[in-house]
Amino acid sequence: MLRYIYVSHTGSIKTVKVWIRNTWDWLDVQLRKSDVDYIQRHYATRRECVPTLRRRGKNWYLDFTFEENIKLEDKPIDRQIIIGVDLGINNACTYSAMLSDGTVIGRKILSLPGEKDSLWHKLNKIKKAQQHGAGKMPRLWAKAKGVNLDIAHKTAQFIADAAMLYCADVIVFEHLDTQGKKRGLKKQKLHHWRAQAVQRIVADKAHRDGVRVRHVCAWNTSKLAFDGFGEVERDEHNYSMCTFKTGKRYHCDLSASYNIGARYFIREILKSLPAKARLGIEAKVPQCTRRTTCTLSTLLSLNAELVA
Repeated sequence: MLRYIYVSHTGSIKTVKVWIRNTWDWLDVQLRKSDVDYIQRHYATRRECVPTLRRRGKNWYLDFTFEENIKLEDKPIDRQIIIGVDLGINNACTYSAMLSDGTVIGRKILSLPGEKDSLWHKLNKIKKAQQHGAGKMPRLWAKAKGVNLDIAHKTAQFIADAAMLYCADVIVFEHLDTQGKKRGLKKQKLHHWRAQAVQRIVADKAHRDGVRVRHVCAWNTSKLAFDGFGEVERDEHNYSMCTFKTGKRYHCDLSASYNIGARYFIREILKSLPAKARLGIEAKVPQCTRRTTCTLSTLLSLNAELVA
C-alpha cells in the first residue's frame, strides 16, 4: 500500500505500508526529484498502481507500475500492413513489411555482430574458468546475461521502430517452442537464444502504440523457398544463405520472413470467407489447406483466385 504525502523541491516523500517490527506500519520513502519529474512527464495520464519493494544486490528499490487503456484498431484484412519477423540465431532479426496482396514494401536485417562477439567472448571466459575447476562464477555469468539481455532489448526496439516506420497494424512472429533438451552443434546458441523474451518486449511496446501481435506456425518457414519451388539447400559455410531448386541464391532468413507474413494473410483471408467460398478456393489452391506448406507464392495464387 502507498500513501502520497507531499512534493518538495528536492523530490517527494511517499509513505509505504510494509511489514516491519512484526506489524504493518507506514514507512517514509524519499524519492529523487529526477524520478518524480520523469513520472509526471511520461505517466501523468496513467493510473498508478501499488509499488513493489524489491531487492537488487544489497539495496532495496521501489518499482512503480502504471496502467493505461489502449484501443487497438480493427482494420479489414485487405487494408492491413504487417511486419513479418524472423528471429534467428546467426542474425538477430529479419523483417519484411507486406501488404495483403503479397507486395513487399520494405525489408531489413539486424545482425549486431559486436554484441554477439562480446557475448561469446564472455562465454569463452566461463568455459576456461570451468576447465580450471571454477564453481558458480556469478560475476562472469552476470556479465554474459547482461550482454544477452542487451541484445534482446535492441532487437525488440528494432522491430518496434520498423512497425512505426511503415505504420504497421500487425507484427507477426513464429510460434517458437524452445522447451526441452537442445541437441546438435548449435545447442549452446539455442540455449542462450532469448527469442521468447524478445517477443514479450515487442508485445509490450506494440500494444502501447496500438499495434497487434500475432503468431503463426513455425514449421518449414525457413526450409521452404518463398517462390514455391520446394525445399532450399543451406550453405555449409554461410548458414544465412541458401540455394533454391531453381539455382537462385537468396538470404534464408529473408525468405522465411516472406513466408511468415504470407501465412498470416492466408489464415485471415480464409477465416473471413464463407464456408462455401472457402472450400472452392481451397480446391483451386490446395496448398492453402495445409498451413505448414504455405509460402509467399501460395498467397499470390490465393489472391489471383479471389480476383478471378
